[in-house]
Amino acid sequence: MKVKICGITDVETGVAAAQYGADAIGFVFAESKRRISIEKAREIIAKIPKEVFKIGVFVNETKANIERIASAVGLTHIQLHGDETASFSESLSLPVIKSISFQGNESLEASGDFPSDFILLDSPKGKYRGGNGTVFNWNEVNPHLINSQKVILAGGLHADNVEEAIKIIRPYMVDVSSGVETAGKKDLRKIQTFIEKAKSTPVGR
Repeated sequence: MKVKICGITDVETGVAAAQYGADAIGFVFAESKRRISIEKAREIIAKIPKEVFKIGVFVNETKANIERIASAVGLTHIQLHGDETASFSESLSLPVIKSISFQGNESLEASGDFPSDFILLDSPKGKYRGGNGTVFNWNEVNPHLINSQKVILAGGLHADNVEEAIKIIRPYMVDVSSGVETAGKKDLRKIQTFIEKAKSTPVGR
C-alpha cells in the first residue's frame, strides 16, 4: 500500500517521512493552517528522494500560478481540491489528482469521467477543502465505481483505522495529514506508525 503524508511544512519532517517509507509528500499552497511558501517547499523537495511524489495542493488557483509554483519548487503532481473544470485539468502540464468529497454514489459516479490520473476520495468539505480530520462511511462507497480508478483515500485516517479503511476501499494510496499530528504539528512517531500499519495491511482484489 502506498502512503501520502500531506501538509508537510519543514525539512526534518519531510525527510523523515520519506525515510519511513512515504511514497508521496503533499505541500499545501491553498488557504490552510498547513500552507507553505514556495521557498520552504523548494527547500524540502531538494532533500527528498527523486522517486517520491511531490504533490502540490491547490484550490481554485489560476493555471499560471499553478504552473509557476510547480516549476519553481519541483512538483511532480498537481492536486486540485476546488471546483476546477475538466478542461482546466486537461490543460495542466503535470499529472493531476482530482479531489472528490464523498457525498453519495451518484456524485461519485458523475466524477468517473473527470480527466485526471488519480481520484482523491475525501470526506465532505469542512472549514478547509481537506485536512479536516473527519471520516466518512467507507461502507457506503460502491466499489464498482472505483474499481478501475487509481483512488487515493483521504479523510480522517490515522494508525488505528487505516487498516479497516484499506480493507474496505482497497485504494491505490492512503493520504493522511491531521491523523499524524499532535497539537496541530506533525508527529514523527505517528507518521512512522501510520506508514508501517498501512504498508503491512494486505490488499486483496
